[in-house]
Parts: sequence; structure tokens; C-alpha cells
Amino acid sequence: MGKAIEAKDLNIYYSAFRAVEGVNMTIRPKTVTALIGPSGCGKSTYLRAINRMHEVIPGARVEGKLELDGKDLYGPGIDPVGVRRQIGMVFQRPNPFPTMSIYDNVIAGQRLNSKKLRKDATDDLVEKSLRGANLWNEVKDRLEKPGSGLSGGQQQRLCIARAIAVQPDVLLMDEPCSALDPISTLAIEDLINELKMDFTIVIVTHNMQQAARVSDYTGFFNIEGTGKPGKLVEMDETKTIFSQPKEKATEDYVSGRFG
Repeated sequence: MGKAIEAKDLNIYYSAFRAVEGVNMTIRPKTVTALIGPSGCGKSTYLRAINRMHEVIPGARVEGKLELDGKDLYGPGIDPVGVRRQIGMVFQRPNPFPTMSIYDNVIAGQRLNSKKLRKDATDDLVEKSLRGANLWNEVKDRLEKPGSGLSGGQQQRLCIARAIAVQPDVLLMDEPCSALDPISTLAIEDLINELKMDFTIVIVTHNMQQAARVSDYTGFFNIEGTGKPGKLVEMDETKTIFSQPKEKATEDYVSGRFG
């Protein structure tokens, strides 16, 4: 669990429009990497390219290389569904399956992968995943109730439990706290710190304090103007990005002069 991701000269397109240009980035295993930058500079597009969710949009494609532990994720014969099993995703808005119970939400991914598990094995997996998402004690007495009955913060942790139940190597999180209150946000941040012991985590955030709190490394994306592609300006250890960045644009952004 927890693998390295390598982007090499990565360009990401929506039909003819190049949304992201020339990304070279190494994401180290079992670390948290935050992607920051102004809106529309390609952070979420890059994140979705990592687990091949970008290509579900008609006309969307990538050029260059994205590798997971040296294996080209876009290589010939690579099954995108298999990639998404190895690289889980948590979205901005909590999206549990509303008609499903909490229990069924957690094992939805396993069922999609058509893994037939015995009831005791499934029970164990549900408990382990909910414990992993720091949710077990809050929901253990109502596992058959619908996931939509939980609070927003609990729903987001349920989505994290669902993502980790399939035992991926990487967890991608696209602004996972932007729809949550401060207390729920801190709960998710604490959870991210625990999860990095087992997973490689990449998080897109607009919250600078959050990036500083949860990440080991930070990549700053920027865009020169409307219609121009987003680019990775600088990536380094988080404390360096926030205290001594090499690029003036990074310094301007993290100090709040623009964005």
C-alpha cells in the first residue's frame, strides 16, 4: 500500500484546448501532497488524470506519461477500471449512495469489483474501513440506516471509508473539506494524517492553512491568463513553499497577494 506517482511531460486536453501543460512531478509514497493555486489553473484536472477519470469526459485526453511505481497508467492494455481501483477518489461534495445503507455504501466498491465475500469477511471489512475513516463508533449501531441520514462531515468520512475498502494504493481528494464546517474539517485533516501511514495521498485545496497543516509536499499551479494552460510553477516540501519559495508567483500566492 502507498505507491509513488510520477508525471513526465504531462499535457492534459479537453478536445483541442490544452488545460494543463508540461507537468513533471514526483509524488512520494506514503506522503501527503497538496496541490494549490487559483481557480481554473488545472489542479483538479491533473488530479482526475491520475486515476483516469479525466477521460470519461468526451474529447478529453492526455499526452506524456503518468506512472504508478514505474507502470504507465495510460499504457497499452491497461484497464482504466483497474487503475481506479488502485487509485481511489474522494470528491468535494460528500456523495454516499443515498438509497443504500451505511453498510452497503462501504462495500459498494467491492461489489462493483464482483468480489464475493462471506458475510463475516464483509462484516470485518466494513468495520475495518469505518474504523480507518474514524467513523465506526458513531455509526456501528445504525449500519442498516441510509448513508444520507448522516451529517455532512460523517458523509465525507463514509466516502473515505468506501474509498479505502477496496484497498487502493493512492487516495486522491478534490477539496474534500470545502463543503464542511470547521469541526468536520479538522476531523478530516486528522484522518488524512493517519491515512498517510498506509496510502499515498494527493489533495487539492484552496485553503492555504489546510495545505500547510496536512501536507508534506506542496505543488503550486498557476495560469498566465484566460484560455492559457495551467502549469506547475513549483513543487517542494510544504514548509519551503510557505516560507522560502523560489518563484515570486508562489510567494505572491501563499502570502495572499493574489488568488
